[in-house]
Amino acid sequence: MAKQITPTLFLILFILLSRTVFSDEFVYNGFNGVEASNLTVNGIAQILKSGALKLTNETSRVVGHAFYKNPIKFKNSQSGKVSSFSTAFAFGIVPEYAKLGGHGFAFTISRTKEMKGALPSQYLGLLSSSNIGNFSNHVFAVEFDTVQDFEFGDISDNHVGIDVNDLKSNASVNASYFSEGSFSKQKLFLQSGKTIQAWIDYDSSRNVLNVTLSLSSTKPAFSILSFPLDLSLVFEEFMYVGFSASTGLLASSHYIFGWSFKMNGKAQSLDLDSLPALPKPKKDQTVLIVATTISAVVFLVFGLVLALYVIWKIKNIDVIEPWELEIGPHRFSYKELKKATRGFRDKELLGFGGFGRVYKGTLPKTNTVVAVKRIHHEAKQGLQEFVSEIATIGRLRHRNLVQLLGWCRRRGDLLLVYDFMPNGSLDKYIYDEPRFTLTWDQRFKVIKGVASGLLYLHEEWEQTVIHRDIKAGNVLLDSDMNGRLGDFGLAKLYEHGANPSTTRVVGTLGYLAPELTKIGKPTPSSDVFAFGALLLEVACGRRPVEAKALPEELILVDWVWDKWKEGAILEVVDSRLNGEYDEMEAIMVLKLGLMCSNNTPSKRPSTRLVVRYLEGEVTLPETLAAPDEYDGKKGGTSGMELEDLIDSYPSSSYFEKVSTWSSAYDGEGDIDIEANSVTPLTDSGREDNR
Repeated sequence: MAKQITPTLFLILFILLSRTVFSDEFVYNGFNGVEASNLTVNGIAQILKSGALKLTNETSRVVGHAFYKNPIKFKNSQSGKVSSFSTAFAFGIVPEYAKLGGHGFAFTISRTKEMKGALPSQYLGLLSSSNIGNFSNHVFAVEFDTVQDFEFGDISDNHVGIDVNDLKSNASVNASYFSEGSFSKQKLFLQSGKTIQAWIDYDSSRNVLNVTLSLSSTKPAFSILSFPLDLSLVFEEFMYVGFSASTGLLASSHYIFGWSFKMNGKAQSLDLDSLPALPKPKKDQTVLIVATTISAVVFLVFGLVLALYVIWKIKNIDVIEPWELEIGPHRFSYKELKKATRGFRDKELLGFGGFGRVYKGTLPKTNTVVAVKRIHHEAKQGLQEFVSEIATIGRLRHRNLVQLLGWCRRRGDLLLVYDFMPNGSLDKYIYDEPRFTLTWDQRFKVIKGVASGLLYLHEEWEQTVIHRDIKAGNVLLDSDMNGRLGDFGLAKLYEHGANPSTTRVVGTLGYLAPELTKIGKPTPSSDVFAFGALLLEVACGRRPVEAKALPEELILVDWVWDKWKEGAILEVVDSRLNGEYDEMEAIMVLKLGLMCSNNTPSKRPSTRLVVRYLEGEVTLPETLAAPDEYDGKKGGTSGMELEDLIDSYPSSSYFEKVSTWSSAYDGEGDIDIEANSVTPLTDSGREDNR
């Protein structure tokens, strides 16, 4: 008898183990006990005592993953067809502050559950900048994103999107739901602090994916997003299912409270009342300050010493006005930045950039290395507008721009926090005696990168951004020697198609377009003029205005133009390259520099055309218009229309005047041109004349 039972028990045990390994259905009403053991979590993800799965917390720039530990068979190995599947899960998002949340999370199907090399922030812990968009990723995701990232074409900061091997969604829709018995969508705020249930259903017979949301336990009759999709080319035979989330500089806590999944059938809906509860969102900092003040008053009764201590603490706490809570990007505390820069000590000073000192800092919570620019803003009026514009610029996202990470205001000081560029500015590698000489390939890569960033500013972002201070000193090099355009202290923004307003002329000698002194309106064309000067200085290894040069070489664009007419254009290429450069590329860069430097705006190429020239998509014209033509009059070939200024000094020649200015400012100082004078742009002047 025992001999007969033993094989039977063995067979039963084998079947149970097989169902465990290749299970195609599961239901988690919370993640306690056995359920928790069937999950693989990594990064910052953890399972709480309450039974909730917490993917991220309030730590900046981290990743959290949670996957069902066993792979699931999605694909028929013979037919290659992906089977239908369905999942339902209950989630909640609690932002760090009520109105300022971080990046979202995604339901993910991937060939791996480790997701090695995946980045946080806008990459949601799924991919990285090096593999995004690759067919070899084999990643499918439905993202629930709470940040609008223009790099990926996000439609809003509260959307649901379908992603295939990329973070640029194949289809997306603003978060919403259909209430029971209703035929109209209701808005749904993903960071509302409420438990939300989501259903994702894939019909392999029709190749259609549906996404449905609800605030109840009952699945609505209508989905909010339906998209035709064949996953056969994306999925391998076995794949892992789970969740991925990340935070940026602002953080949100992402929770999963329950989860069901089924192959070839409908996943079981979850009873929200039986799941762990969602923590409430934190109150904003204003309430925290009020609470701290009240507590200090209470503790006054315990003695004078304690009272003095509390007063000292209150005196040193950041005072945040209500309007500051409405402005992004991330607002750092003064204490955090002071600690990061070791008290703004001189040893951490990187230099004097734009209109303030720039310090190297290490954020204490994340050990992220940043650059902190400290500005003293004397004018109290206009500070809010200034911060608002800085905050708007902080939303720019492009690989060739130095990203503004956040800011802080303390009394009259305004502190801006940027990505740290370990290799410093471009001018340190092309002027005087650099640490090492950039190769031609490195220079050409930098030029193309800056052009790409400039096109994004002019045409691809939601507003037109005029940089107004493009020069080698404002091109920074990251760890891979990629060029990134930085220092937006002079930038102006206006709507696409709008007429920019007249403003005072500010910028750097040698980079200013001549029409600016006539009309005072910065345009994309005036940025192109400055970019032309940058092209020439990178190729030639010298400043646009060089006081120490021979008279015929004083103005770089004039010297290059003369050599072009003589047919000896390659003589101007930086001699430190020792002839090791691509001649065709060098000629193209120099010709394009002359085209961009034309004093007549209509004869300069557009930013998009500049990029196409550099990418080799369009061939440059054989002949070039003379760069010193401007409205039919002879203009200053330094890139400025200076006749009115020169007339005020009748005893001085044009070259004497430029030589005097370039000697005084060494080709690097910012200037502010008014009616008949050229003056250095002071810290306060730069702020007041943005």
